[in-house]
Amino acid sequence: MEQSLTPWLMPALALIVGIVIGFIIARTVPSAAPSRTQRDLDELKERFDSYQSEVVTHFNTSASLLKKMNQSYHDVQDHLAQGAGRLALDEPTRQRLLAALQAEEANAPRERLTPPKSTLPPKDYAPKVDDGPGMLDETFGLKPKV
Repeated sequence: MEQSLTPWLMPALALIVGIVIGFIIARTVPSAAPSRTQRDLDELKERFDSYQSEVVTHFNTSASLLKKMNQSYHDVQDHLAQGAGRLALDEPTRQRLLAALQAEEANAPRERLTPPKSTLPPKDYAPKVDDGPGMLDETFGLKPKV
């Protein structure tokens, strides 16, 4: 009986010792994967925050530059109007120049599109002709036989 117990006792004992050693190692060694994942997540969040601040800065700068460009355009228009008023040789030429400048200013702001005349939704079927077949008729859309 002693000989039959030994082949089973040694592997079972080795298995139990291995489980205990593995459990101890798992508890004592700091887990590297979660900290690396957390570090990657923090880095990704930092990059995203940086990107968002760059986008906000870009659009703020763009708005500022467009405002300056619009102001410069109005300054040029005013300068041309003053020059036309001072430098035109006769009154008809002065009036034509001023009218052309005012026409350009009037064309600059665009008006909104007019709303549609009908508020009915579009039809998703072909309207029926009085004497013709309906859309569900077998002959609808076919040429008559000659």
